[in-house]
Amino acid sequence: MSRVRIVLADDHTIMRTGLKLLLERERDFMVVGEAGDGRAAVEIVEQVLPEVAVLDVAMPHLNGIEAAARITAARPKTGIIILSMHSDETYVLRALKVGARGYLLKDSAESDLITAVRSVSTGRTFFSPAISNMLVEDYIREIRQRGVEDSFELLTSREREILQLMAEGKTTKEIAAALSLSAYTVDTHRA
Repeated sequence: MSRVRIVLADDHTIMRTGLKLLLERERDFMVVGEAGDGRAAVEIVEQVLPEVAVLDVAMPHLNGIEAAARITAARPKTGIIILSMHSDETYVLRALKVGARGYLLKDSAESDLITAVRSVSTGRTFFSPAISNMLVEDYIREIRQRGVEDSFELLTSREREILQLMAEGKTTKEIAAALSLSAYTVDTHRA
């Protein structure tokens, strides 16, 4: 069985230690590097070539967003998950713009981190339910500002169902169970 190789970057040692213990309870996860700042995170990712890098937003020397941009430019195959206490739209949109495929709030459930790593390691996305809801609301607001009234109609009925459940804060697993679909199918529709 191949293991998902993970780099953790957070300037708080106790956070990194806790994340490592949590992640390594999963048999298919292996933390292969840790960094206390953004610059070190970029260097470690370039050395150990992980599938996933979990980056805190607020780190010294180079913040998580800038580190994500550099990692994505140098190693696009490494999936980036931003871990933050900030649910502010500005942080989320900047993270997405530089290539992050996940954004997880620090008050998320442990299972969300596990799901995020699994999703991002296979090229999919994962967002905390509150972030998913915010992104859907932003999308709807953008549609209204553009005057496009039928964009929602361009979605299939299944995509509309999934969009509605995402807006309600449901996780991929919960959506899959509610609609009798596989998590993979739900993620495909979410994309």
